[in-house]
Amino acid sequence: MEKKFKRTLVTCALPYANGPVHIGHLAGVYVPADIYVRYLRLRGEDVLYVCGSDEHGVPITIKARQQGCSPQDIVDKYHKIIDGSFKALGINFDIYGRTSSKVHEKNAAQFFRKLYDEGKFVTRESEQYYDPEAKTFLADRYIVGTCPKCGNEGAYGDQCEKCGSTLSPEELINPHSRLSGAEPVKRKTTHWYLPLQDYEGWLREWILEGHKEWRSNVYGQVKSWLDGGLQPRAVTRDLDWGVPVPVEGAEGKVLYVWFDAPIGYISNTMELLPDSWEKWWKSPDTKLVHFIGKDNIVFHCIVFPAMLKAYGDGFILPENVPANEFLNLEGDKISTSRGWAVWAHEYVQDFPGKEDVLRYVLTANAPETKDNDFSWKEFQTRNNSELVAIFGNFVNRAVVLTHKYFEGRVPAAGELAEVDRETLAEVPALRESLEKNIENYRFREALKDAMQIARLGNKYISDSEPWKVAKTDMARTGTILNVCLQLCADLAIAFEPFTPFACERLRRMLNLNRPTARGKGPVCGPQGAASTGIASPETCAGPAVTEEGQDRLPEKVAGSASSVCWDSLGAADILPEGHQLGEAELLFEKIDDAAIQKQLDRLAEIRAQKEAEAKAELAKHVTPQKEECTFDDFGKMDIRTATVLEAERVPKTDKLLKLTIDTGIDRRVIVSGIAEYYTPEDMVGRQICILANLKPRVIKGIESKGMILMARQNDGTMRFITPQETVVNGAEIG
Repeated sequence: MEKKFKRTLVTCALPYANGPVHIGHLAGVYVPADIYVRYLRLRGEDVLYVCGSDEHGVPITIKARQQGCSPQDIVDKYHKIIDGSFKALGINFDIYGRTSSKVHEKNAAQFFRKLYDEGKFVTRESEQYYDPEAKTFLADRYIVGTCPKCGNEGAYGDQCEKCGSTLSPEELINPHSRLSGAEPVKRKTTHWYLPLQDYEGWLREWILEGHKEWRSNVYGQVKSWLDGGLQPRAVTRDLDWGVPVPVEGAEGKVLYVWFDAPIGYISNTMELLPDSWEKWWKSPDTKLVHFIGKDNIVFHCIVFPAMLKAYGDGFILPENVPANEFLNLEGDKISTSRGWAVWAHEYVQDFPGKEDVLRYVLTANAPETKDNDFSWKEFQTRNNSELVAIFGNFVNRAVVLTHKYFEGRVPAAGELAEVDRETLAEVPALRESLEKNIENYRFREALKDAMQIARLGNKYISDSEPWKVAKTDMARTGTILNVCLQLCADLAIAFEPFTPFACERLRRMLNLNRPTARGKGPVCGPQGAASTGIASPETCAGPAVTEEGQDRLPEKVAGSASSVCWDSLGAADILPEGHQLGEAELLFEKIDDAAIQKQLDRLAEIRAQKEAEAKAELAKHVTPQKEECTFDDFGKMDIRTATVLEAERVPKTDKLLKLTIDTGIDRRVIVSGIAEYYTPEDMVGRQICILANLKPRVIKGIESKGMILMARQNDGTMRFITPQETVVNGAEIG
């Protein structure tokens, strides 16, 4: 039997404060976590929602060096941008802290010191790469060179992003530092390591035997690591930015960011609740859930749990780690270094009032089981065809018609027809599925359940046609609209975790207060985070639910229509007869082609700029010299000048031109693959250089006698080798 917990602690991976957050971060971590937290609060659960900026590590110092400022300036700038982006999208943590805070520095240092004093670390001397010009040790990511697998000249010391190969700095060809361009050298240094292999058996039992319910990508990656055998992992780094290592002889060393950062969850909780933080981290009645991306699985499922196990003192371990896969953008991997991303803070500026649209689309296309792709056309389609045409259309028709025929008051239900009862009876089943999907971290499926209620309502009102019935039977019209309005109230509850801003507008139309958790105040809404476990006088006296989870459809929810909670979802009479509605307003608005084209044009500019920069970078590197040849070898080549007399494209080819030339010796034909660089018109009358004695070859049915000499640049383009002055055709070159 699944354990029942008194409270839930939800953490989100700390975003790195060297740049803004983008849609990949939102889809992978923060939107699903926010849906989960909002749902738990609607259910009346005691929840703590913790996150913060990760503000230490080499990338911060690199960004500071690039911008000519201090690391603190960098983290201050991006902490503010990231925090503002989350709030603008309705993602409201109970605390959004910082690993550069004094509370965290003290806590992380104490954590290290306890393990150090208890002999839980081992020390190792090793040779690591060092930049002699920047005077700093280099992480693998900051060594760049040529990939030995595919030849990509921009491969990193840990991975080639072009071919996907995992690399080490030793494998790179012509490695150089990203900081100064200097060739890195190896220097000896000593660091402290956590011997993960000592916890391998315990980790195997805890996860592989105890948490088979975890997502297959998480479980599989952990199993792969364990089956491969764990190795000691460094917990310190040679750097001047971070939490100083609190032992003698550790000058110039700081805690490694992946030892430091997860402790930030605890530090942020301490900062928010200095007197009661242990209840959230050391009580077996607390359920801990980490929301992360797949690149953080090893740290949250192996490294951090091993740290907590080594520390002891009753720290709880995660009950689940629902890690998502990656989200691509328009068919290409999101890359912050290339600027290939949709940034959260720019989105809220470009699409004001459409925060829910992004939340909806990212959830509908969430990379829960595999990498998925975000496209602006799909974004537009989901908004216009689903949010506007289904959800918004149904609500608008129901509210507008109620104002038209019943002065904006909920009409009497009257005698329900079979179609009315069947329609209302579908909601409890959808609610049960919605609950099961959210509680099992299947947010994409849960969103389908919520939208199905809107589809149900849209079909019901279209089939019932109350605008026609009103001509002959106003009582039946009232019944139809009563059913429609109850479904609208259901939508205001079911969509609250997914589209909080739209639900706020919907509640305004229905004259409902924000949903309340039973025994507590309003759940976390778009304008601010809920209090942590502090009950409000406002309550929703929902029905009791049995231990088996039955009786999900109460006959009647006590209290007025202005007070609803999750337990109200599926009740057939949320809105009582005579309840006054608010004014009708649009839940969602269509997004036009121009707004989408603007985003596509921006991405096209980014792609073109990066391609130009890549070509310029390639042009700096010269192809290595070929093997030596003798003068006799060279003397065998008959290189002469010639003039192009005629030129035409070779049919059914993209690259070939047929050139008729005057060599001074004869008139001959050469077939050349230059059509992507030059047109036939460009070629006529041009003097060129050819290899005249190349053995003839038939190409596409045409005998080609010779080869044009051209220079291939490092960006792949071709240019002619031509005499500086016009010379007679047939002049020998040698």
